[in-house]
Amino acid sequence: VQLQASGGGMVQAGDSLRLSCVASGFTLDDYSLAWFRQAPGKEREGVSCIASSDDSTYYADSVKGRFTISRDNAKNALYLQMDSLKPDDTALYYCAADLSDLFCTVVAAAVPYGNDYWGQGTLVTVSS
Repeated sequence: VQLQASGGGMVQAGDSLRLSCVASGFTLDDYSLAWFRQAPGKEREGVSCIASSDDSTYYADSVKGRFTISRDNAKNALYLQMDSLKPDDTALYYCAADLSDLFCTVVAAAVPYGNDYWGQGTLVTVSS
């Protein structure tokens, strides 16, 4: 049972990347899903979340209008389309899943929470 994140890389400011997170051993249909990131020397930040109940989404203010979260239950996958990347977006990006309908509320509130699954990180580096 795992989440496998991929798609990170080294790009220039203004470029785009698409992160993917694929689940194995379980299906994502009933899970609320999120992307977190952690930059060197900084705390982990909830970037975006998509709720299982109605696909409603949350975005951190720092990425609103530039990032788009989506899910494809047929492919058992979560995505994060990142456009207009900035050097401040440089971080290790993690995907996460939780069965609770409150997961996205927790992500938005930035409170500690023991969600069900974490993926390994994929590194995004944006140069100026």
